[in-house]
Amino acid sequence: MGSMSIWHWIVVIGVVLLLFGRGKISELMGDVAQGIKAFKKGMSEDEAAKVEPPKTEPVKTLDHQQQPEAAKSRAQV
Repeated sequence: MGSMSIWHWIVVIGVVLLLFGRGKISELMGDVAQGIKAFKKGMSEDEAAKVEPPKTEPVKTLDHQQQPEAAKSRAQV
């Protein structure tokens, strides 16, 4: 009694086909397939982004040099 026989499954499938129709089920399965393809494409784009690090410009630094003697003498005057 606990398990479903083949006749139960036939009735369930028949009711599902009556409610949704053959066209809606095929459209639904097509949408699922497109979703899976989009997911795989997104995952491959993420892997490509991880492989190639973003290009950054080198860090710009300022060299602090000592002032020439002439500039020192003017600053002291």
